[in-house]
Amino acid sequence: MLLPKTDMITDNILGFIRKENMLRPGDTVVCGLSGGADSVCLLLAMKQLSTQFGITVEALHVNHCLRGDESDRDEAFCRKLCADNGIPFRAFSCNVRAYAAEHSLSDEEAARKLRYGIFADNSAGKLLATAHNADDNLETMILNLARGSALKGICGIPPVRGNIIRPLLCVSRAEIEVFLAELGQDFVTDSTNLSDDYTRNKIRHRIVPLLKEINPSVTATSVRSAAALREENALIEAQTDAAEAACLTGSKLTGLAEYDKVIRKRCIARLLTRNSLPYSSDRLETADSILVSRGKLNISGNIYFVSDGISAGLQKIPDISQNEDISAELRIGANCIFPGKELLCEIVLCDDLKKIEGVHNSLTSLYLDYDKIIGRAIVRNRRFSDKIRLSGRNFTSSVKKLINEKIPAEERPFLHFIEDEEGTVYAEKIGISDRVKPDRSSRKLLKITVRNTN
Repeated sequence: MLLPKTDMITDNILGFIRKENMLRPGDTVVCGLSGGADSVCLLLAMKQLSTQFGITVEALHVNHCLRGDESDRDEAFCRKLCADNGIPFRAFSCNVRAYAAEHSLSDEEAARKLRYGIFADNSAGKLLATAHNADDNLETMILNLARGSALKGICGIPPVRGNIIRPLLCVSRAEIEVFLAELGQDFVTDSTNLSDDYTRNKIRHRIVPLLKEINPSVTATSVRSAAALREENALIEAQTDAAEAACLTGSKLTGLAEYDKVIRKRCIARLLTRNSLPYSSDRLETADSILVSRGKLNISGNIYFVSDGISAGLQKIPDISQNEDISAELRIGANCIFPGKELLCEIVLCDDLKKIEGVHNSLTSLYLDYDKIIGRAIVRNRRFSDKIRLSGRNFTSSVKKLINEKIPAEERPFLHFIEDEEGTVYAEKIGISDRVKPDRSSRKLLKITVRNTN
């Protein structure tokens, strides 16, 4: 004899809860209850399973006050449902539109923030169950894919996150409606869910139906795919945990370059997240490149990700305004006018033309004729009106134009310049002045090298 579909759905939920280790005896589960089909199914299913798991079930309703009488109708429905089933019930109201206007948010985003704030405040020491189902998860996977996401985003909605559990992720919206129909249980419908005003509703009402034309079982297939992706993601997360344990000290990662690129990028992402810093996939790619070589990347404000090729971490570098003049007398040896880097000057005696020719081909250092420097030389930051006639050119160029063409914005305030009494003779990452270029008569060269010191 076939089981009623309600029992089959309940068994499916039961197996999913056990697989994901959602519940322990003695837990109190607060169910987010909107009055819609999904949340009503969640509440009744958890009530059915409460004896089996030895748990207590409560309900929490948030009235967003967006739909006037309809919002009040939903709250009244939820209150009666819980009274009829002997379930403790609490309701809270919030002014979504005022909050959205104050924080420049959409009504949808403002409602989500307020709702989860109320959920968090009223589920401390308990579990919070939300009614996300398999269709919701499919929509989330599509949305994340469309916006651009790595593996973690394509996994969709996590079944367990902190004290939040989602027992219905294994159940489709159609199965939820069958469950309620067999119980003879009604529910309320949020009229905003019937429109295409929000991005998720566009996916729900337009894209998913097209996918179901290709594969009628796409929702069930997505449940299996999400489970497989979560398993693979869990493996990567475990390897990331091990890499962090071995490499992370404070906010510095040492030896991480020896690990696989996927692990490196996740460690960097975690470091940024812990420090409430923004990042994108492109930014992670750049940070990883710096990690395995050397350099620095501006993350936000005066916060930089800095690497010397062995250790990498976050560093505050004071903001240097272009209006602030920094200068010091040029010295033979290390010149330090910027944090995290230095300009090294060395005198090289040269009486061999072949050495001079090699000088022009150097990739790491620049050489100029020391004897051609006129008067006192200083090392400084750039100036707004800087110009230079580069070696091998018969015209003078604006330094600003050259910098804008070749150098990332975050590096520009930290470029070294050398000038003598006649003007600029050296510009970091740009070149030397033609008038101090070594030639066959050069006997004393100034070798200039810039290096990071972090």
